[in-house]
Amino acid sequence: MNDKYGKFHFKIESLLEEKSISKNKLCKDMDILRPNLNKYCRDEVQRFDSLFLSKFCHYFNYTIGDIMEYIPPEDDNN
Repeated sequence: MNDKYGKFHFKIESLLEEKSISKNKLCKDMDILRPNLNKYCRDEVQRFDSLFLSKFCHYFNYTIGDIMEYIPPEDDNN
């Protein structure tokens, strides 16, 4: 992945661990596919799915800032 402009990091796995909820339970409750969840957990998502993010925020009563963060590039020389 090109990190020239920074990247997004999803905090989903740590949030699941904090709440003691398995990925399988989350997928079942949210009616989402496990491979899709895994892509978010590994920061491998190319295009964000607004429905997935909305479901996740609603499920945990989180804001988008609670589940993801922007990480600026290490070298700021453009």
